[in-house]
Amino acid sequence: MRRILLVLFGLLFVAALGAAWLLFGSGTGFAGKRATLYIASNAATREAVLDSVRKNGIVSSPRFFDWMAGRLGYWERVRPGKYEFPAGSNLYRMIRTLRNGTQTPVKITINKLRTRGDLARIFGGKFEGDSARMMAFLDNADSMRTFKATPEQALTILLPDTYTYYWTNGPREVLRKFADVSAGFWTSERIAKAKAHGLTPQEAYTVASIVEEETNAQAEKGNVASVYLNRLAKGMPLQADPTIKFALNDFTLRRIYEKHLFVVSPYNTYRNKGLPPGPICTPSRKTIDAVLNSPKTTYLFFVASPAFDGTHVFSSTYEEHLQKAKAYQQELDRQEAIKNGRSS
Repeated sequence: MRRILLVLFGLLFVAALGAAWLLFGSGTGFAGKRATLYIASNAATREAVLDSVRKNGIVSSPRFFDWMAGRLGYWERVRPGKYEFPAGSNLYRMIRTLRNGTQTPVKITINKLRTRGDLARIFGGKFEGDSARMMAFLDNADSMRTFKATPEQALTILLPDTYTYYWTNGPREVLRKFADVSAGFWTSERIAKAKAHGLTPQEAYTVASIVEEETNAQAEKGNVASVYLNRLAKGMPLQADPTIKFALNDFTLRRIYEKHLFVVSPYNTYRNKGLPPGPICTPSRKTIDAVLNSPKTTYLFFVASPAFDGTHVFSSTYEEHLQKAKAYQQELDRQEAIKNGRSS
């Protein structure tokens, strides 16, 4: 009898060790460094989770995972989300992560976007919802009214930065974080500077978006901004070439020709006075500040510098502008002649 008890005890001990190893040892079944389990909001069920676990080799023993998940109460509280597990994770920790809904954060880095569609595509690639869901939200006037913007002004609440979310976040949560960061940027001092130029923060952002597309030279952005602010003050059309590219939805254009100026669009600042309905890109904080801190000038025109260094030369009169434009064209012709093997 004693011998039988010892054998039974030994078997139980071995079984306990085996269970402990299955529970607290490496429970992953994939070959890489990590694997991701996606649980959709409309598929947060035991069957769907087990199917995904098996298909993607998330765990080494799906049966034991199923049994232990039941013992730990996970099947009563399956939560949607994105869950990333490093190789070697134990089942106990994995199940606790799932049961507690501890999602792996999703980071998105926004640099320069030009359209709402650009933002929608990022959303579709990083979140549970697709791009169409984000686009519908951005195009909805009632949705955007929550953020004190029109659909055309949607990008004005977005500053280039890195943002952290969760995979299950929807458009409203995504934009809410954008808006919170934007609110922190628009201090009372910046708002006052915009007002001094006769602009709202959204209008200043829109001017900055044009400046952003006009030049990469930070040192001259204030002067470029002053040209547009002076034109606005005088009731002149902005005549900003980047707005034509936006109106045509063709950002590959290297030069704007007369034929392009006839495009019918509220973004055509050759045909329409004032600012376009919204920004044509997401400008950097530095560019927005360049607009807010732009110097008082009499400049109304600018043209690319004949130095071909990416900067511009500025003029207060049209006659002066024509002279500088001619100098640029002459230098361009001279360089073209040299390039083609002809002497000037």
